Amino acid sequence: MHRFAGALAAFCLAAAGTAAVVVAGPAAAAPACSVAYRANQWQTGYTADIAVTNGPTAASSWTLTWHYAGNQTVTSAWNAAVAQTGNAVTAQSLSYNGALPAGGSVSFGLQGTYSGTNATPTDFALNGVSCGDPAPPTSTTPTTTTTPTPTTTTSGPPPAGCTSAAICDDFEQQTGSTPGGRWTVGAANCTGTGTVAVDTAVAHSGSRSVKVTGQGGYCNHAFLGTSLTGVGSNHLFGRFWVRHTTPLPTGHVAFMAMRDTADSGRDLRAGGQNRALQWNRESDDATLPAQSPAGVAQSVPLATGTWSCFEFEVDGAAGRLRTWLNSAEVAGLVVDGVPTPDIDQQWLAKSWRPALSDLRLGWESYAGDADTLWFDDVAVGSSRIGC
Repeated sequence: MHRFAGALAAFCLAAAGTAAVVVAGPAAAAPACSVAYRANQWQTGYTADIAVTNGPTAASSWTLTWHYAGNQTVTSAWNAAVAQTGNAVTAQSLSYNGALPAGGSVSFGLQGTYSGTNATPTDFALNGVSCGDPAPPTSTTPTTTTTPTPTTTTSGPPPAGCTSAAICDDFEQQTGSTPGGRWTVGAANCTGTGTVAVDTAVAHSGSRSVKVTGQGGYCNHAFLGTSLTGVGSNHLFGRFWVRHTTPLPTGHVAFMAMRDTADSGRDLRAGGQNRALQWNRESDDATLPAQSPAGVAQSVPLATGTWSCFEFEVDGAAGRLRTWLNSAEVAGLVVDGVPTPDIDQQWLAKSWRPALSDLRLGWESYAGDADTLWFDDVAVGSSRIGC
């Protein structure tokens, strides 16, 4: 059910989108530029999409400068060469996006860290001219050149973890309202009122995620899925960011499923029960951990209203499984080959050597429990990808 960057915690705070447009100058004179700065932030980090609109003077290359008011530190960037000295930041155009006609726009992005507050910069300058100043006067020499048609270059952040991932998707290339490309929407059994849609209002990185409106009841399952062909079905690592609105219920629910061709095509599922994360094996309904008080205590809940990083490793050859939430391994969600009471003793009651053929992200409820979830920055590969 995955991806995947980007970007990307002891628990991330709810990603908050903020936007500022700097446009000023006397009413009688056109401003030299305007900048829309939109940040998505969590507890210790942030990404920012920055759109620059030029004034009346065309440029063959561009440099945008600004200062941060706090301790923000830029760690990476895309569609611009970004350097930082102290709190001063300089972003320069690249070979493919330097031309900026009069009235034209260009977008780039960056990722960084901070603590305390993450205020939006206010002192942008384009090619040395403050975006709060009038544009320099243009030449009055007669010319037959036609003003170029304004163009816009936009891009989202590069997906996080792509260096080692065979599947890496941050959904920034999705142009419709329903996920397409490598993704299909549906459920293996029956569908009802649950929905899957591309969302531009909530995202972990960039400006898009996939929103699943999960309804209660068996026939309201809703998933987006992709094939794992070429990833390596017998030993794989997965990572995705998930955000949801309703605490995991007492009843059995799942937000991820993978078809196990070595187990009669039945699903290996991750989700929750008894208000904590669990794995479930469809073929015999074995759970990990065991649903005893001692077993459930070895798992953890999935926080609501914030982005959480869910990672897993499935080693089919060894019959082993590991799980991490926000980079911390969850003790109750480990199959290590040695039966442990209240954890994997039930799971290991039969031989288990999974071979997984697809990944599906969404919502399954076996009672009346509903939830709304968002998925972003999905990655699957042959080595651990990380958060």
